[in-house]
Amino acid sequence: MIAVAGPSVAAPQRVVSMNLCTDQIAMVLAAPGQLISVSDLARDPRMSAMADEARDYPINHGRAEEIYLLRPDLVIAGQFASGPTVAMLRRLGIRVEVLPPADSFDAIRDEIRRIGALLNRDRAAADLLARFDAGLAALRPAGDRGRAALYYANGFTSGRDTLAGAILEAAGYRNIATDYGIANTTALPLELLVMARPHRLITGARWPGQSRSEAILDHPALDRIAPHTAEITDRDWVCGTPFVLRAIEALQ
Repeated sequence: MIAVAGPSVAAPQRVVSMNLCTDQIAMVLAAPGQLISVSDLARDPRMSAMADEARDYPINHGRAEEIYLLRPDLVIAGQFASGPTVAMLRRLGIRVEVLPPADSFDAIRDEIRRIGALLNRDRAAADLLARFDAGLAALRPAGDRGRAALYYANGFTSGRDTLAGAILEAAGYRNIATDYGIANTTALPLELLVMARPHRLITGARWPGQSRSEAILDHPALDRIAPHTAEITDRDWVCGTPFVLRAIEALQ
């Protein structure tokens, strides 16, 4: 059988990203002038690893009206984007691609390939993948760093099937969530955390103001159970992008 090549698909010229995580990968991969808007969160240095770069792009707030007026030929949204916004843009004839969050290193690779294909920037995606894999290899731990616990507001923790769990494992730590059969993100009673006696406690960055959900992180028991507590900047952890390499390095 002789395969007949179909017509090549033209690269989109006016791309809008309305998701913090796709914003960052699109900024890295897009050709000059191809990406015309990113979400407002992309400029927030607490959440975005590319806050400085995002200042070069007009922002959007994920509203259908403002995105339609940008005249995009492709909109990239996250899985948890506003359903009415996505539906309205599609009714108006605008192509919208919805991507799931990347919750593992393999998912990060898939996200890079997917966005590279959407932008018709496969070579740039391949280069970024190669740098990501090389960075992971360079950060491979030489040995076991001990047991660690992830602990967030409202007493939540993350297990092995989460991005945070993958970062912890890549840094050489054993996640105490495994001891309790926790694979995803769920609440972990403070008593169980204390009984686990982790060597290291890793919490999320604090936000301005007073929050009852964060009050548990001030409990005096947390100061006694782990001699080394690291408060990790959320921006390197929150999205499945190659910037997770910085989170791994910070733990090491």
